[in-house]
Amino acid sequence: MKVTVCIGSSCHIKGSRQVVEQLQHLIAENGLKEKVDLSGTFCMGKCQQGVCVTVDEAFHSVSPETVEDFFNTQIKAKA
Repeated sequence: MKVTVCIGSSCHIKGSRQVVEQLQHLIAENGLKEKVDLSGTFCMGKCQQGVCVTVDEAFHSVSPETVEDFFNTQIKAKA
C-alpha cells in the first residue's frame, strides 16, 4: 500500500508535518511498516482541500484532527 502526503507550502501550513508524524507513529504502532510505504510529495494540485493524501492513488483530504480516523478506515482496515 502506497500512502503519499503532500508537503507543499499550502498543505504544510494546514498541518502536513503533523499528519506525517502521526501516520508514522500509527503505522509503527500497528506493525504495518512492511505493508505501508509512506512518502511525501510536493503539490498535488488540490490546495484548497489540503492536507492532501493519496492511498494507492485514491485522494483524501486529511487534517491533524482527522488523521487517526483516516488511518483506521483507509489504511489499517485495508492493510
